[in-house]
Amino acid sequence: MHSNAYTYRFIIIITGVAALLLSLAATGLKDRQDFNRALDTKKNILKSVNLYDKEMDPAEIEESYKSNISEKYVTDVGEYSDNAEDLLLYEYINDGKIEGYIIPISGKGLWSTIYGFFALKPDKKTVMGITFYDHGETPGLGGEIEKEWFTSQFPDKKIFDSENNLLSVTISKGKSIKVDDYHVDGVSGATLTTKGVNEFLFRDLKSYENFLKKSIQS
Repeated sequence: MHSNAYTYRFIIIITGVAALLLSLAATGLKDRQDFNRALDTKKNILKSVNLYDKEMDPAEIEESYKSNISEKYVTDVGEYSDNAEDLLLYEYINDGKIEGYIIPISGKGLWSTIYGFFALKPDKKTVMGITFYDHGETPGLGGEIEKEWFTSQFPDKKIFDSENNLLSVTISKGKSIKVDDYHVDGVSGATLTTKGVNEFLFRDLKSYENFLKKSIQS
């Protein structure tokens, strides 16, 4: 019959081994989660400028991102910067030429923080695309903002008026009664989600306004 001391030592050893195994598993899982999160971000950056295809595997996403996307920073006065604390900006480059600018957007919806990317054509005024890739909005309601039927309304809309005033793109309540360059149809039953998107989209574009109003830099 084993003594109490032996039993205690056995329990301590087993507990230690279990803790070590759990720690190793958690570390491996975190690495995988971080990789998937980074890959999803790159996928949505590509998607915002029409470079993503559903058939692409992770290696193809990585290669397309590396070949076409350049990470930059700009100051609040619109100058390029080397400071990672400044505004993050992505440039879509094709054959050495800037084909688009991609701005990270995020803010509160109804139930969650919504993350996405907003892409502009080289004129810095015309929308190229928009994606929403991380949120906790209600499926079938606010969650519809990530669907193609919704995001496909944004390309070719404008964010500045004829006098160069920033207007952004406004999501209407339900079907838009304004058929113009600055409005898209809303999502039925998702008023608070779309209200939040309207607010943070304008706010985030406002942060880049000085850069967007500058002439295109080579």
